[in-house]
Amino acid sequence: MKSKVTMILCVLAVGIGLWLGIDSQSKEKDQKVSKTLDRKADVIEKTINHMTLEEKVGQMFIVRLPEKDALTAIDQYHLGGYILYARDFRNHTKESATSMIKSYQDNSKIPMLIGVDEEGGTVNRVSLYPAFRNSPFRSPQEVYKSGGWEMITSDAIEKSKLLRSLGINVNFAPVVDVSENPNDYIYNRSFGSDADMTAQYAKKVVKAMHKEHIEPVLKHFPGYGNNVNTHTGIAHDTRSYEQFETSDFIPFQEGVKAGANIILVSHNIVHSMDDKYPASLSPKVHKILRETLSFDGVVVTDDLYMEGITQYVKKEEAAILAVQAGNDLICCTDFQTQILAVVSAVKDGRISEERINSSVRRILKLKKEMGIL
Repeated sequence: MKSKVTMILCVLAVGIGLWLGIDSQSKEKDQKVSKTLDRKADVIEKTINHMTLEEKVGQMFIVRLPEKDALTAIDQYHLGGYILYARDFRNHTKESATSMIKSYQDNSKIPMLIGVDEEGGTVNRVSLYPAFRNSPFRSPQEVYKSGGWEMITSDAIEKSKLLRSLGINVNFAPVVDVSENPNDYIYNRSFGSDADMTAQYAKKVVKAMHKEHIEPVLKHFPGYGNNVNTHTGIAHDTRSYEQFETSDFIPFQEGVKAGANIILVSHNIVHSMDDKYPASLSPKVHKILRETLSFDGVVVTDDLYMEGITQYVKKEEAAILAVQAGNDLICCTDFQTQILAVVSAVKDGRISEERINSSVRRILKLKKEMGIL
């Protein structure tokens, strides 16, 4: 009897020892992760503390590649990134395009976000040209019809590998708008009318792109629906808030769960959220994105050069309103004017410098996580 008790006590002692060992290892691992995060945060804070106001505001602008003096603009305006369009690849080979993009990074004090819209279907920038791919990438709906989820994943991987080989690190895709009518402006760019299917599409594409070290951009929050093209005019969305909750928000939520770090906000005036400002300029819409969807990543505007904004407000004021609304990145063509407008707004007190710092903090954190900083 005594030997049995001794044996039981020994087993218990071994078990407790193992548990304490595992618990100790777990705590050590947590402490290491915490220290790593603290070090990253320290590096980011030190970087921000050594930046001028002009440098910080410049980081908040991801702009259309100028047709001339692109290298000069990087240094002069301290740009956070460039977006390249089809015209920027038209006369290039893979080698010359790679060299061009490398020159931008080499000329930048802080590594740049280099983005394109390579959605597939009606919106391609790179694969339009045989120098880069034998045929343009197909639309998400076409890809799914030809091979289901497996083909969706392989298509996203192929896109990402092509972009990464050129030095591009951000793809302004996937489009995760839910569109029910084939006649809608956004329909052919979307995955279709089913919110849950679109959510699965968002999840798979985000994971595939991250696997190939390309940062995805979920767009166009809060959901395009059946709205008109904001490239050509102001769009009004009169749907109820409940419709967004039960449909449009779902793919964005799934994309965020999958690890998406950037969300692009549209220029639609969504009356159930804010009947005055376009979504991209609306503090109310940004509050929903931050609080209801619990998104703490980088928020970027759609291009402020689009008619949905230029018909609404002057270009200088558009950039100021975009920052006041809560955007971290301003996507624009008129950056020379708009950067100066934001700097002036900080100096005269319309925008606090801490508001600028909060966005720069998110941008630098993103660049750190992407492995480019």
